Amino acid sequence: MSHFAVQLGAVALPVISVDLLHASESQLGYLNAASTAAFLLLGLPAGAWVDRWFKRPTMIWANLARGIAIAVVPTLYFLGLLELWHLYVVAAVIGIATVFFDVAYQSFIPMLVAPGLISRANSRMEATAQLARLAGPALGGLLLKIVSAPVLLLADAVGYLVSWWFLLVTRDHEAEYREKRGTPPPRNLRREIAEGLGFVFRQPAISRITLASFLTNFASTATFTLVPIVILRLLGFSAFQYGLIMTLGAVGGLLGAGAAGRIARRIGTANAVRFSTLAGALSVFCYPFALALPDRTSSLVVLIAGSFIGNGAVLTYNVTQVSLRQRLCPPHLLGRMNASVRFIVWGIMPISALAAGWASEAIGVGNFLWITALLGTAGFIPLVRLGRHVTE
Repeated sequence: MSHFAVQLGAVALPVISVDLLHASESQLGYLNAASTAAFLLLGLPAGAWVDRWFKRPTMIWANLARGIAIAVVPTLYFLGLLELWHLYVVAAVIGIATVFFDVAYQSFIPMLVAPGLISRANSRMEATAQLARLAGPALGGLLLKIVSAPVLLLADAVGYLVSWWFLLVTRDHEAEYREKRGTPPPRNLRREIAEGLGFVFRQPAISRITLASFLTNFASTATFTLVPIVILRLLGFSAFQYGLIMTLGAVGGLLGAGAAGRIARRIGTANAVRFSTLAGALSVFCYPFALALPDRTSSLVVLIAGSFIGNGAVLTYNVTQVSLRQRLCPPHLLGRMNASVRFIVWGIMPISALAAGWASEAIGVGNFLWITALLGTAGFIPLVRLGRHVTE
């Protein structure tokens, strides 16, 4: 349900910022930076803390915080007080909660299933997430024809609270794992952070994946910061069409998540990671290309095709590389390993978002998107020799 809530917010917030509050390119950059800054500021200590804490309670509190924070937006709107800076604050609070939720979430699967089932479990969870990505934008776009975007955020808040309830009744075996392992002696936080970072840099497969994700995330964040302006303002599509593009793209993601395990078994994990990275990077060219086309129908087709292919590639990449990292990392380091990776690959996102806002105003949105699309393909380079460090 939290994934469904995220998708409703992904439709509503850009519409609020672009259509209702008339945000500029740089202001969208500030909003995106606020939502991801916590990964840069809190990503490393969050991993050490999550390794000390139980994972499920961490996710429970994070979802409660996200649900309350997102409900602030429609409340302010109905009071006639909503301004852009309110969105920055709400985005920052949600970003902080998401840091802890995501680190715990990626470290939680090994506490639910046996080691041999980790890849299958990740594939199923990503497929479930894609169902939310499939239904969320479609429903969000449809509802925006009936209700306002702030009203839609009420449903977003409910989604987080429903997820909070499901986590309350979920059962795991983390307590048994901790009992078998014993209580570790008190550790220095800085030393624990260094241990997680050191593992990421020393493990050859994980270090290559992290560098590839860093490069592609820098380029894709810069691109997707500007996508609402491209679709809603420059191309003149409606909020419903914006949701439709996201929904049809999510179909590709659903197929990619469901097929990731079979793809990895057929061509090998290293090849699955490599080629999904390249396909995802190339799909980003659809945005500047759509701006260059002479008619809106062709632009819509290109955006749908690029979103479909890109989502399929990204979800294949996510399932295979996350499962690989989980297999290669000792359970007691999972939180710090995931947080270290997130710090590196997500920590660049607020910087990229700010750069997107400033640079696109300086050289034009279309010109900037061609540059970021070209930069994204560099993520393939660190993975060229990944196969040397992966055993199937």
